[in-house]
Amino acid sequence: MKVCIAEKPSVAREIAAILGASQKKDGYMEGNGYQVTWTFGHLCTLKEPHEYAAEWKSWDLRYLPMIPPRFGIKLINTESYKKQFAVINKLFNEAEEIINCGDAGQEGELIQRWVMQKTGCKCPVRRLWISSLTTEAIKEGFTKLKPQEDYNSLYEAGLLRAIGDWLLGMNATRLYTVKYGQNRQVLSIGRVQTPTLALIVNRQLEIEHFVPQTYWELKTVYRDTTFSATKGRFTTKEEGAEFLEKVSASPFIVTDTSAKKGTEAPPRLFDLTSLQVECNKKFAFSADETLKLIQSLYEKKLTTYPRVDTTYLSDDIYPKIEPTLKGLRDYTTLTAPVLAVKIPKSKKVFDNSKVTDHHAIIPTGVYPLNITAEERKVYDMVTRRFIAAFYPDCKFSTTTVMGAVEDVPFKVTGKQILDPGWRVVFEKEPATSQNEEEEASGKTVDEERTLPVFVKGEQGPHTPDLSEKQTQPPKPYTEATLLRAMETAGKLVENEDLRDALKENGIGRPSTRASIIETLFKRNYVRKERKNLIATPTGVELIQLIREELLKSAELTGLWEKKLRQIERKEYNSSQFLDELKLMVTEVVNNVKNG
Repeated sequence: MKVCIAEKPSVAREIAAILGASQKKDGYMEGNGYQVTWTFGHLCTLKEPHEYAAEWKSWDLRYLPMIPPRFGIKLINTESYKKQFAVINKLFNEAEEIINCGDAGQEGELIQRWVMQKTGCKCPVRRLWISSLTTEAIKEGFTKLKPQEDYNSLYEAGLLRAIGDWLLGMNATRLYTVKYGQNRQVLSIGRVQTPTLALIVNRQLEIEHFVPQTYWELKTVYRDTTFSATKGRFTTKEEGAEFLEKVSASPFIVTDTSAKKGTEAPPRLFDLTSLQVECNKKFAFSADETLKLIQSLYEKKLTTYPRVDTTYLSDDIYPKIEPTLKGLRDYTTLTAPVLAVKIPKSKKVFDNSKVTDHHAIIPTGVYPLNITAEERKVYDMVTRRFIAAFYPDCKFSTTTVMGAVEDVPFKVTGKQILDPGWRVVFEKEPATSQNEEEEASGKTVDEERTLPVFVKGEQGPHTPDLSEKQTQPPKPYTEATLLRAMETAGKLVENEDLRDALKENGIGRPSTRASIIETLFKRNYVRKERKNLIATPTGVELIQLIREELLKSAELTGLWEKKLRQIERKEYNSSQFLDELKLMVTEVVNNVKNG
């Protein structure tokens, strides 16, 4: 009998129906030569410290660092887990072959491998690797099963991530709690959690210590259009007043006009982070809420695998684009122009070199029934982004008008849409999601405005004005801007290509960032004020207490993430990484103990 193991009962039922395993048993389905069972996510976890050494039960600086000679796993001690594990254990040990149908990612691989290890099964194992749960995708996946060994490096990366989190979390939490917690509270420290908290705290301290600078801006209104002096800001009122007086008595002259045509490509397809960013900005959904909604849409066969960090599709998806578009029956007005011509195959959408395990999140073309209002919002966002990817670029014209009063130059720019292209897909929604960093840094985003027609040499009366302004502090993080900061290890990056390059060093994985933010809430390190994330006094105190830069640096944590990705691609040695981890933890412990 072939035994298939899925990550959830709902996924197991889908697979069983396709394989013809229709007999319901206790903890599995059977039929047609298959038995299909399931886990409930993680059934196993790494052992607790006292399960390696009895003295490690005590929180005592003498026993730190705790570095087990060999890491072991144990079954999570709940009745439902123990009961399901007993079912799996029996099936595995009688199986002729096991088919690992876990989620096709690092975490999914780890979950199933630990269960297999715990059962001690010896039969051959093959891997089902699919990007959506549609009947077609599952059937196709079963014709292309791969040997389990092909995914060994994926498992190693997942295992080392778990070990790294254990080593740093267990040791640093005990270290700081015992040394500084004064037995009043546990000071929880994590490999990704603490650098993320540090980003929020540092931004908050920057805001609190910000000293506003006063400056003056000279503008003038000519023909109902506001022109700004190109000199920019005046640091003293006297200097500004001098210029104001200079321009008040003379007419405004248009010295030059120019128009430059440009194009704007459709926004990229969604990866998980950009979807969470957009849903936080538009609907105020938390990162965790968005992850749950897109996971539900995936399990309902409506969208593809969500826990991805690429915005590209692989070339083999191209033949499936037309049938997918045809399946989007509620969007026929928008899909008709795309289907009327040959569907473009742009390098901005299809690029094998940018896709590893999974492609960007797209709809499957299955008609959405029985979905909630919140799921509908996320589904609509993913679907419109997908349709827009095959539309032509938006064409616009940027007009710049230069003017002068006496010898003081002024300037205004305006943008006019000549052909909306992909923008029609989004109706009156904001066109792209590229402005969250600008918003976070306090910059204003230029509105699109069409200017009147100006002719070089024309002149006339104008109304100048000198206004007093103050520099603004940076804005607090929202979940949207924090997710972007985690993705780029704290660097403020607007350019999408550069952001892609920095993803390699991002902190956390797309699938774990939401839970990290939720952990900060649960531990009372961070609270939410409207959309803003505010560090609590406890959170601020913890970051100020930590002297070890390694524990709170997004950049250094990002380097560890990079190595884990390299292990996944077989570009970095696993045992070397483990040795580095142990050395790092030992140094941190000794520094704090002796500090």
